[in-house]
Amino acid sequence: MKGVVRDRMTEWRASGTVERISTPSKLARARALGYKAKPGFVIVRVKVSRGGLHKAKIMGGRRPKRYGYNKLTHGKSEKWIAEERAQNRYPNLVLLNSYYLAEDGKHKFYEVMFVDPTHPSILNDKNLKWTADKTQKGRVYRGLSTAGKKARGLATKGKGSVKSRPSIRAKGRLRRH
Repeated sequence: MKGVVRDRMTEWRASGTVERISTPSKLARARALGYKAKPGFVIVRVKVSRGGLHKAKIMGGRRPKRYGYNKLTHGKSEKWIAEERAQNRYPNLVLLNSYYLAEDGKHKFYEVMFVDPTHPSILNDKNLKWTADKTQKGRVYRGLSTAGKKARGLATKGKGSVKSRPSIRAKGRLRRH
């Protein structure tokens, strides 16, 4: 598998940031996350630059120590960023899930799975018809994907995660009153 991925990565590097593909590269992983080989499913490969937050240098009369542009980390994971970029390209589809593919020195590659909520095969599937609900539009921007929930601290339950629900900001507001 490693040799196959290494060979494919050379063409992935040359391709665009968001590329639609016909079938998943990791079929077992895609099926575990809800993929079905039926009409209405769209698979997209996304290329994301590795590394920390690239912030422009602040021009002004402050001390270099206080610039605050080195060693910054994003509040979002690279996977979440990949999901958002794919959703920007396909705004009429609903995000189902995504998974890690591979990485090299410069990029990380993810595959993002989308569902067409208006397709009859999706509407007739009892496990996928929830995607047709109006509230599911733009899930990724509201942090409702798996990567988004993890970044928001909602991946764990019970002891130790009490202060992260319903959200960190909302919990702070609740405690003040």
